[in-house]
Amino acid sequence: MATTNPIQFIQQVRAEVAKVVWPTRREVLLTTVMVFIMAALTATFFALVDLLIRSGLQGILTFFG
Repeated sequence: MATTNPIQFIQQVRAEVAKVVWPTRREVLLTTVMVFIMAALTATFFALVDLLIRSGLQGILTFFG
């Protein structure tokens, strides 16, 4: 395993960080909005599934109970 001296390591880190393409403010905003929309849709879906399962089980329990 090759060892790198600290100065070379810092130079390599700076070179790699310079390659990073940061998202624009608009991209961050759009992505954030999409995450909130998908979270709301997922929550709605699971709430409806829960409601259907609960009402189905209540129907079965009242029918046999």
